[in-house]
Amino acid sequence: MANLESKSFSEEADEISTPNNARVETVNVLGQRVMKLTIQPGWKWSKDIKPIVGTESCQAKHIGVIVEGTITCQHIDGSKITYSAGDAYAIEPGHDAWVVGNIPAVAYEFHGAWGESH
Repeated sequence: MANLESKSFSEEADEISTPNNARVETVNVLGQRVMKLTIQPGWKWSKDIKPIVGTESCQAKHIGVIVEGTITCQHIDGSKITYSAGDAYAIEPGHDAWVVGNIPAVAYEFHGAWGESH
């Protein structure tokens, strides 16, 4: 078994999903799940994903890096953070999030299952 692996999101994605106003491309490299999220302006978790998963807030943990655009995330405790291109982020379950402005947000995540509850 090789100890090195590389996959292209555009050519070798193991899974592609297109929930409302978003595209999620997933690759598995050496047993690790990495996701590329492309989220359109106007997207909001509580509007676009909540009806699909049926929870009051996003129950996934997110660890990632945003490379384009801006996202604001608000936790159920009221704390809020906005992150933009070049920022790394970690978000615990129990939040809502939305794209800020008119530019799609593109992020890479290394943990959790975006749009799914755990």
